[in-house]
Amino acid sequence: MPIIKKRPLTPSQRYTELVSGEVDKKRPERSLTEKIHRAKGRNCYGRITSRRRGGGHKKLYRRIDFKRDIIDVPATIVAIEYDPFRTANIALLQYDNGEKRYILAPNGLKKGDKIVSSNKPQAEYTAGLALPLKLIPPAMKIHAVELLPGKGAQIARGAGAGAQLVGVEGDKATVKLPSGELRLIDASCRAVIGVVGNSDHANQSLGKAGRNRWLGRRPRVRGVVMNPVDHPMGGGEGRTSGGGQPVSPWGQLAKGYPTRKKTKVSNSAILLRRDGKKIKRK
Repeated sequence: MPIIKKRPLTPSQRYTELVSGEVDKKRPERSLTEKIHRAKGRNCYGRITSRRRGGGHKKLYRRIDFKRDIIDVPATIVAIEYDPFRTANIALLQYDNGEKRYILAPNGLKKGDKIVSSNKPQAEYTAGLALPLKLIPPAMKIHAVELLPGKGAQIARGAGAGAQLVGVEGDKATVKLPSGELRLIDASCRAVIGVVGNSDHANQSLGKAGRNRWLGRRPRVRGVVMNPVDHPMGGGEGRTSGGGQPVSPWGQLAKGYPTRKKTKVSNSAILLRRDGKKIKRK
């Protein structure tokens, strides 16, 4: 989808660059939507645990089929729709058995196309085809990848995201994630052929602060402009960061400090980290 600019009839339009609305203007499928509680950054005790969240436009959650567990039943793309809960667009499927499901819309998929989810090798590997990793040819671009068989897709779900299947050896598949990390995944986990659509989402310019508020994002205040009581980097005469390292309000280093636990069980599945370093094996 191309980025569009408008005539600057208002000051904010001068800086607004948005993805053109190449989606079907329709209400979401009612049977596939639900209201969900919006926590606004609060935990179960009402305390803010994720700052700068709140407000935003009302929205209904669309249930996405991340498992693709209707096997060998062809489905037709009824519509490509906008989803307010994610960067990617979604596609409404109408299966031949009458059931309807939402999936992430892969790049190149359009209204009227046919797709299927299968457990058998296919003659043609087109975008939207869902297969176990062991049946997908090496070097193919994939998205919506499972980490555990049957759990549902967890990897490569954002707009423009796509992993790459490096190869399959035995019951393990080597997958290169969008971050560059090389990871071992069970070969019976499912993935979808192609990359996620709406790749120009990252090139948008919202144009004004109000559009961020519509999305539920509250203003961000820099630590260096706060008082010492509010932030470790606050205080001082004039504009200064105090000469120290950038940290969070609670003293956690903000740049270059690895926060992943060294004892995490899934470390053994990582062959190459996103920074190009190999995981040390004991």
